[in-house]
This record gives sequence, C-alpha cells and structure tokens, in this order.
Amino acid sequence: MRITAGDVAALERGVALLGSGGGGDTVTAAVLLRRLLSDGGALEVSPVAELAPAARVVPVGVVGATAAFTEKLPGGDEFAAAVAAVERWTGARADALMSIEIGGLNGLPLVVADQLGLGYVDADLSGRGLPRLDQFSVAATGRGIAPAALAEPGGQVVVLAAGSDAVIERGTRAFLAGSGGWAAFALAPIPAGELAGCAVPGTTSGALALGRRVLAAGESPARAALEAALDGSVLGRGRVLEVARHVGPGQHGSPGFGRGSVTLADHRDGALLRLEMENEYLLALRDGAPVASTPDVLSVLDHCTGVPVPCDAIRAGVEVDVVRLAAAPFWTDPRWLPVVRPRAYGIDSDPVGLP
Repeated sequence: MRITAGDVAALERGVALLGSGGGGDTVTAAVLLRRLLSDGGALEVSPVAELAPAARVVPVGVVGATAAFTEKLPGGDEFAAAVAAVERWTGARADALMSIEIGGLNGLPLVVADQLGLGYVDADLSGRGLPRLDQFSVAATGRGIAPAALAEPGGQVVVLAAGSDAVIERGTRAFLAGSGGWAAFALAPIPAGELAGCAVPGTTSGALALGRRVLAAGESPARAALEAALDGSVLGRGRVLEVARHVGPGQHGSPGFGRGSVTLADHRDGALLRLEMENEYLLALRDGAPVASTPDVLSVLDHCTGVPVPCDAIRAGVEVDVVRLAAAPFWTDPRWLPVVRPRAYGIDSDPVGLP
C-alpha cells in the first residue's frame, strides 16, 4: 500500500476516530507527513505477511503528555536516538518500523520511517487508543515491554533494560515527569514472523479506509449514512449538558489519570447518555444502563464537522454525535480482553459489545 499526500486527510481522520477521544492531537503529525509527501512522493506500508520472517520490526511512538508534543515540538533526532539506543542494547538492527498505537498521534509515524530509511509495517500494538504501556498487545500476550528506550527533546536518552510491564510503565512516567513531558519511545526489534501472535495487523490500512468512508459521508450526515461509513452505530445525537472532571484512582500511592463524565440529551427521545472517560471514552450509559464500552471504540464527533472531539476538549453546549466502532478482533479474544475491559480502568462494569 502506498500513502500519498492525498491520503493524509483520510488517514488523520481514521486514526483520530480510533483514538477513542485520546491519543493526542493528530494535526501536527499530519502537517509533517503532508509536507514530506508534498513533492508527489509516496511511502510504502507493507502487510505483515509480505515481510521475511526474520525481518526485525521496531515499534515506535510518542509517550507522555501529547499536549506537550504540540507545545514543545521535536528537534528531529528523538526517534533516531531511541531506535539507535534499543539497537545498541539488543545488538539487533531494525529493518522496519511499526506504530505502538494506531489511535491518535501515534497513528502517523511514517515520517520517522522515511527519516531513518526503514520500511513501515501495517500493524500496531494497540488497535485503538490506550493510556498505558502495560496494555500493549505485547504485554497482554506475555512477550513483555522491556527493553525499551526513551529519548526526550532535551537530549536525554534512557534504556529501561528489564522489569515487569508495570515497572516499565512506572519508570517511563517517572522519566517523563522529570524531562520535557513527552519522549520518543522504541521497543526491542520483533521478528516479523512473530508479529501475528503479539500485534494487531492491518491497522494503518484499516484507519485509512475508515477515514475515507467517513470523509466521503460529508458533514452532518444522516444517521444511516454515518453508521454505514463507520461500520458501527450512533449511540446518541444531542447537546452536551454537563462535563465533570476529577482525578481517577492511582496505583502505588500515586494519583491516576484525569477522570470525568460527559452527559448529553439525545435529540431523538430525550434519553440521557452519559460517557465515562479517562484518557479515552470508556463506557456509555443510556438512562443509567450500559450500552457500549471498551474494548469497542467510543468516539465523540462534532455534529457539524464530523471531527472527533478529544476527552480533554469536550465542553458543555457542543452538538455532538456519540458513535461506537467494533474493537479489533485481537481484543475480543477472551485471553486478552481483561487488559482493556472496563474493570481494567477501575470501572465496575462488564464489557458491553456490538450486537
């Protein structure tokens, strides 16, 4: 598959939807990608099945406060430094890159592959937006995160050489708190022949196809047209009545991510739809009854423009569409579902999936 400048708008919309309200602002990454392709060039994205089994694939992405990424732009060397560090530590050179997370900002790291002269693989470790490193597919399947390398804009580079997934998650957050707020992140190379068992395939091509369908539906599409474009469902359409925010439960004595809820009145029948959110939208309740939840992707769209509204930007008074997209098949596997079900976020609810 070839990505050209004409594909960037659709790819950006697709990854923003899959961010489920999180994953960071995609605008800056889309600008960088569009500029790279502005001279008529194209970037190749290879399916996992087309790679040699021994090809080494390094997952990369941005971790930390993605809002800080737009305020403190990369100098250009962060990803190269992170990849080089993990190559030195493992003694294995990268043949290609893949994203750690298709949802949001991290769905668009093709610029990094071009910068480093490496291939790019149509897969990721999340299949949607996820807040924690210990929720990645490599963690869920027991492969583990360590070793991992981080490079922040000030020039610091650190390798987290060993430890449980929870330890790597905590170590990463500690490093970010003492640095610039975000860092380029790279995991150890994964042989392509092993990706089928520990990654979510087809996510870049899937995000591009999703974005194309949604953009083709136009602004303020009819309910049926929007559901067809999403291959999902519209849970409600209406004006946001209230947004409440608070600090969520933490671990090991540390405060958790910001939590909140969004309440709107459905224009169709006046029912109250409430969304529980952390970094992503996690659970939808209609008149108090759960109707949708993670691992399905819940997204809130501006009713007029169709642009996804992030959790940190949702405000009272906005007219929105609340939509649901089916989870990647990886997360419906009973072995991996506990990692992303509502109780993994401290929400006392069973998963509520697509009918």
